[in-house]
Amino acid sequence: MSLQVGDKAPDFKLYSSELTEISLSAFQGKKVVIHFFPMAFTGTCTEQLCAMRDNFSYYEGVNAQILGISVDSPFTLAKFKEVQGYQFPLLSDFNKEVSAAYGAFYDEFVFGLKGVSKRAAFVIDEEGEIIYAEVLENAGDLPDFKAINDKLAE
Repeated sequence: MSLQVGDKAPDFKLYSSELTEISLSAFQGKKVVIHFFPMAFTGTCTEQLCAMRDNFSYYEGVNAQILGISVDSPFTLAKFKEVQGYQFPLLSDFNKEVSAAYGAFYDEFVFGLKGVSKRAAFVIDEEGEIIYAEVLENAGDLPDFKAINDKLAE
């Protein structure tokens, strides 16, 4: 069951690619855009996060924090971040708890891999409430970036 608009966003603490612990509650008072993605270094995931990278000044301008989350290890995410030049934290949900809490989770993914984040986007407002939620069943689809940006601009 995925989270809906109007729900309180579940707080979490995850390790980033820099091996620092980052919690959602640390960003209270600013909007947060969370992008769940199945796997680092795959085409659609790279495209999803590059869209955030290439429009980073827009998100800074509306005081929005971007977070990328996958079940990859922090070490894989560190390399992915370095190669792609992402300016925002990539967080490791290696234990799969946050993906599951947000309903962005495949029990079984391609190649028989079990327990992988679905591609999903959530926008959380300054008070920690979900104001946009999109969980994609098809990992080849991309989130609706325009809808996300429209939400942030409101």
